[in-house]
Amino acid sequence: MSDTPFGFGLPPEEPEDGDEGKKKDPTGGGQGSGGPANPFGFPGAGGDNPFAAMFGSMNPNDLGAAFQQLGQMLSYEGGPVNWDMAKQIARQTVSQGTTDGSKDASVGPAERTSVDEALRLADLWLDGVTSMPSGSVSTVAWSRAEWVEASLPAWQQLVDPVAERVGLAMGDVLPEEMQAMAGPLIGMMRSMGGAMFGQQIGQAVGVLAGEVVGSTDIGLPLAPAGKAALLPLNVERFGKDLSVPQDEVRLYLALREAAHQRLFAHVPWLRSHLFGAVEAYARGIKVDTSKLEDVVGQFDPSQPEQLQDALQQGMFQPEDTPEQKASLARLETALALVEGWVDAVVHEAAKSRLTSADALRETMRRRRASGGPAEQTFATLIGLQLRPRRLRDASRLWASLTDARGVDGRDDLWEHPDMLPTAHDLDDPDGFVHHEQLDFSELDKMLGEAASGPQKPAAEDQGKDEPGDDPKSEGKDDTGR
Repeated sequence: MSDTPFGFGLPPEEPEDGDEGKKKDPTGGGQGSGGPANPFGFPGAGGDNPFAAMFGSMNPNDLGAAFQQLGQMLSYEGGPVNWDMAKQIARQTVSQGTTDGSKDASVGPAERTSVDEALRLADLWLDGVTSMPSGSVSTVAWSRAEWVEASLPAWQQLVDPVAERVGLAMGDVLPEEMQAMAGPLIGMMRSMGGAMFGQQIGQAVGVLAGEVVGSTDIGLPLAPAGKAALLPLNVERFGKDLSVPQDEVRLYLALREAAHQRLFAHVPWLRSHLFGAVEAYARGIKVDTSKLEDVVGQFDPSQPEQLQDALQQGMFQPEDTPEQKASLARLETALALVEGWVDAVVHEAAKSRLTSADALRETMRRRRASGGPAEQTFATLIGLQLRPRRLRDASRLWASLTDARGVDGRDDLWEHPDMLPTAHDLDDPDGFVHHEQLDFSELDKMLGEAASGPQKPAAEDQGKDEPGDDPKSEGKDDTGR
């Protein structure tokens, strides 16, 4: 019996019979084979070793990682997404760098100072163009890895509803009479699904970390409340080919970050409104069970990438129902209004101070309209593109509102979601700008009084005062009560 375990051969530099050993073992990866060295001594495809097809081309480090990853997949018992794996994959993706060779690096003291000064100056400039006070409690300069850590809780809130539907669908594809007997298989499939989602989300977050310049790039608040952030490395990469001074690029992006922070800090219902719209849209997503059945029917535990490929190809389709269309329209309009307001406010603050304000504005508009590869990945996974399709329309509407009603009149529309423009208003901005303004303050006051109920002092005073002195008492006398 061979002393080498699992059919591993000896390393080629130490053959059993010297040079003769190399000639006798042409498949062992020795120098005499003319092919690449095979450190495991696996025979070629179709040999007797069952591990050859799975691991024959791996080096020792890759093999250990593969076993570790497979163990993580099968042992996971958490929610619909393995977020520990997502974070691990995201950090690995960040460490590999971007396609242009840009590598992540720790943020130095000078960069932190530059970011802090830019965000503070941006807040000063915004004071003159919006009635909303500063929303930044602190300023931070993040590396890409730090952005990953800070944004994962928000991604969890976005992705979990869709992933949960997939996990349930994995059990539903089997007939009911088989589900009881196939309990371990269903559990394994759900664990694999959670892991595969974790891999895909981690990959997408890692790629996105190489693109974002702050915490609000996609229109949703991904960082903790009140924390204004910029990524110095990505800010530099953003302005690399723009022929614009780096200080102007940093300051313009700081204006956008600070404007987002003001909006989310002083419109308390906005964060839940946006995330609620995403969740409502996710509830209407259906899983292509025929594709999932094919994956489950042909599933080979030695090839978990089958499930990953199915996720990449997209098995989610929005239902063509009035509710689903309404959810999508509400989300797209809300994203457009947020981005349009930020665009209009930032341009007003920058146009007289930054010589490249127009060029930077157009660059950012095109960037938000086209999206990057990571956003496309999220569109495949969630079935949703987080892009403000009507950014320019919304920006024009907010600018027209500023001219017609002033800064206060424009910003007052954020007091109540029913006061905001709708998708129809984006089609007819002049009609919205000049129609009668609605005031919800009295309605809110009446609702508050009704909720608090009758006041005890008024009831006690009812018998003390003369009917003519108390309108409430007078009303009761008139009705005989």
